[in-house]
Amino acid sequence: MALTAEVAELLEIFQWLTEEQSRHITESEKDMALIKQEIADVFIYLARLADTLGVDIEREVLAKIELNEKKYPVELSKNSATKYNRR
Repeated sequence: MALTAEVAELLEIFQWLTEEQSRHITESEKDMALIKQEIADVFIYLARLADTLGVDIEREVLAKIELNEKKYPVELSKNSATKYNRR
């Protein structure tokens, strides 16, 4: 639950921004400082959850990247926002 709350705090920063404002948020030191703090909070809770459950995050991330490469081949996915199973 704490992880979800932290993710929500990160998303709140972007909630009412336009796409253009979101693209230029790095220009604001104040916004970026807050974003960095919230990303750190999300990572801390995620790392604690993985540790508690005995999940090797690095191994699982690499496995997921490999799965995604098969599931979303570049030639079918590049420049497309359509879900892979709806093409």
